[in-house]
Amino acid sequence: QVQLVESGGGLVQPGGSLRLSCAASGLTFSRYAMRWYRQAPGKERELVASVSSSEATYYADSVKGRFTISRDNTKNTVYLQMNSLKQEDTAVYFCNTQLLKNYWGQGTQVTVSS
Repeated sequence: QVQLVESGGGLVQPGGSLRLSCAASGLTFSRYAMRWYRQAPGKERELVASVSSSEATYYADSVKGRFTISRDNTKNTVYLQMNSLKQEDTAVYFCNTQLLKNYWGQGTQVTVSS
């Protein structure tokens, strides 16, 4: 049973930083791409960043240069370092991976507000 557990969300002022973590279990973690999505109120869920098994990365244009995705295969964990946060980054952030089907974590709330 694949499980993804996110942590690290919270309230931060504009310009601040947060680091999200996603601990994975039930899969051979190093073999799979990992992704971070986010969903703001009233909006569709969108892909924020991904890291492949070979550690190739992708970023949405809206977060390029501010967010960094990384993985630690020894800890079965993927991270999202978020710097220079903006109010428009406010959303629930979800960890995702895909084996035969999509797996999602429960989400962690990120609120950027002064």
